Amino acid sequence: MSRNTQPSALLVLEDGRVFRGRSYGAEGETFGEAVFSTGMTGYQETLTDPSYHRQVVVQTAPHIGNTGMNDEDPESRRIWVAGYVVRDPARLPSNWRSRRSLDDALRADGVVGISGVDTRALTRHLRERGAMRVGISSTETDPDALLERVLASPVMKGAELAAEVTTTEPYVVPAVGTRKYTVAAVDLGIKSMTPHRLAERGVEVHVLPATTTLDQLLALEPDGVFMSNGPGDPETADHPVKVLRGVLDRGIPFFGICFGNQVFGRALGLGTYKLRYGHRGINQPVQDLTTGKVEVTAHNHGFAVAWPTGAADSPDSADDAGDASPAGRSRRHAHAEIETDFGPARVTHVCLNDDVVEGLSLSDRDGRTRAFSVQYHPEAAAGPHDAAYLFDRFVGLMADSTGTTTLPEGAA
Repeated sequence: MSRNTQPSALLVLEDGRVFRGRSYGAEGETFGEAVFSTGMTGYQETLTDPSYHRQVVVQTAPHIGNTGMNDEDPESRRIWVAGYVVRDPARLPSNWRSRRSLDDALRADGVVGISGVDTRALTRHLRERGAMRVGISSTETDPDALLERVLASPVMKGAELAAEVTTTEPYVVPAVGTRKYTVAAVDLGIKSMTPHRLAERGVEVHVLPATTTLDQLLALEPDGVFMSNGPGDPETADHPVKVLRGVLDRGIPFFGICFGNQVFGRALGLGTYKLRYGHRGINQPVQDLTTGKVEVTAHNHGFAVAWPTGAADSPDSADDAGDASPAGRSRRHAHAEIETDFGPARVTHVCLNDDVVEGLSLSDRDGRTRAFSVQYHPEAAAGPHDAAYLFDRFVGLMADSTGTTTLPEGAA
């Protein structure tokens, strides 16, 4: 179906702002939280990321669908976005790996979208007003009628969604080459590239449902535990928090990504909060406070860990650690070390756009790192490879914990 013959479509935000365009993907009606993603590439990975469950994604890049959809890059078994908003979709895909058009893929998974929208204006509106509920319809022509249904749709705050995207049965991603370590990975909405990155480093990954108990996890006798990205409000994740506290209490090395970072924060006794419009895209600057290095990273999160205000610098903190600039020293002071039930914890990474906490670490009394997490996506699907070293760091923790004398290749 050509673009000119596509049915008209209507987009209505919960504050009453209206955009009109053409139906893209499946016809019908959908509701979710309107968010924008700034990535110029990687739309296939975005669409198949379970963290986008119940969200309507607005692509800020104007041309979408140029490379079609392939069978190699999906991050999960299906497209998870609740809806899709683009400005100028490709008429025909052009890529040697393409197996179908983006439009056809959206139709196949029943994802309602809209094209021909001024996504620049829509993005600016969301930046100014914040992420909000939205409806897209190719069957409703009355904005007021659609607005009523938008206002009746569920909000993201308080939403418990991990159970809707997790695997129903455990499965194993075997190590590439010799198995050196075993990791229990709790699937809160895991992307397929994550266990693959661990497997490349000689790790056998047991991917477990979000409902896995501590006893079930410990029965695997893992060398390390991982908690993945995922959708929803971390304040609802009481079960993963309870499991993780049991893991930390036993001193098992831990690594968390995105939602796993928020679960880690809660396990340490910290709170979380909803960001105004979140971080989504593959071009977000993050600084490692321990080294001063700045990484360009991939993000998809609407919630963040709340670090305690007024925390004093520890007596042994050094002003010349990491970034010695006034701004760097200020960030370290604002995120000074705190005591937790499991030992001292600190912020290791912050977003340079807004100073949001992007990484945490937990140490033992001798200062050795026992567990850590980041809010962004080091598996780089899609995205830059600046943060790939974090998987090596996790392998290094397991090497220290198990007394391995020879680290796996590439481990820090």
